[in-house]
Amino acid sequence: MGWDTTAMGDLTGRRALVTGATSGIGTETARELLRHGAEVVITARDDRKAADTVADLGDVEVVTLDLSDLPGTIAAAQGVVDDGRPFDIVVNNAGVMIPPFTRTMDGFELQIATNHLGHFAWNATLWPLLREGSTRIVTVASLAHSMTKGIDLRSLEPNGDPRRYKKWRSYAESKLANLLYMKELDRRVKAAGLGVVSVAAHPGLTSTNLTKPGGFALHSLSGAFSQPARMGALPSLRAATDPALTGGDYLGPDGFRQTRGRPRYVGMTAAASDPELAAELWSASETATGVVFDVS
Repeated sequence: MGWDTTAMGDLTGRRALVTGATSGIGTETARELLRHGAEVVITARDDRKAADTVADLGDVEVVTLDLSDLPGTIAAAQGVVDDGRPFDIVVNNAGVMIPPFTRTMDGFELQIATNHLGHFAWNATLWPLLREGSTRIVTVASLAHSMTKGIDLRSLEPNGDPRRYKKWRSYAESKLANLLYMKELDRRVKAAGLGVVSVAAHPGLTSTNLTKPGGFALHSLSGAFSQPARMGALPSLRAATDPALTGGDYLGPDGFRQTRGRPRYVGMTAAASDPELAAELWSASETATGVVFDVS
């Protein structure tokens, strides 16, 4: 039968934070965490969508957050830190997929800015609330990480040449960055002797609004062969709650080519496990965001 949400147990007294929870697997992740008793905070870029999500889910807190806006992300995270309440679960879920070339207000390409740099700055600024205890940090990656064998670190520099932009390559590199970040965070928390657990999950091929920028054909194809968002959320939910997981673990669906099914342990590419590339990415991310992520 495989893992399902009945294995999550009672989460009463635990506090969870889910980015990008106004649609798709983010909404379903927040829904199940709430259903199992957790206190849930979600983030949203759009106030109207946030209101609709609150009406749907019920008792959730909302933090306005646009991960593509680095100063705004840092300010939002600092506001959460100033509130002073720690988190037991953090799900780095928000993302964008294959948009036309877009430069953020900080000068970065939108996909690497949102999918990686924003979450890096978000977690780094939140760190005072995360470092104590056994906080579980789940980074949501993608099968697409296997579409590239490395990262062009020039993509982490502002005001890059738009002529170099290939939307699928950029997306793949941003998702590879997610896994490298997860692994390097795991290495650093272990070196510091902390109890934080850094893991990752991917949803397989899931029917969400994320594929809409790819056009009618991609969105229709995804809908025809994908699983619903509630199933796509299962790897994230297991990653967030399964006490058997250890830092560095990666979960994905157990079905055909990891596109659908129940969550299980899965592998990642050699590039995603490259410690030198992970360290280089971490350093480049600190430079790009202007945030020193001191894991201590």
